[in-house]
Amino acid sequence: MSDGSTDGRDASRRTFLAEERTFLSWLRSGLAAIAVSLAVGRLLPELLDEDRAVYRWLGVGYGLLGVFLVTYGAVRLRVVERQLRSGGFAPLPLWVVGGLGAAGLGLGGATVLTLLDGI
Repeated sequence: MSDGSTDGRDASRRTFLAEERTFLSWLRSGLAAIAVSLAVGRLLPELLDEDRAVYRWLGVGYGLLGVFLVTYGAVRLRVVERQLRSGGFAPLPLWVVGGLGAAGLGLGGATVLTLLDGI
């Protein structure tokens, strides 16, 4: 009969499952960015009846961000799993945090400015 305490194996399972959920978040974010790239780069110019290159470039930017998120998420999954198996920890590198922050600010700001230009 269980006394409600967890052994190391249960904690390890939960940690690996949490890492799997984190990978799925990277994947969802990447796919969302790719969907935004299609919307901004193709659909928005058609809806606005404009053929401006800025929309295509923004779409390319969001698409590249999405590809990076999916790819890095898969790489990160492997790195973290390896560290978990050896009892270590793999912090998220500062260059990833800074790069994603800069990409989000840059693309988001450029999108807002592009949309305000039409007003």
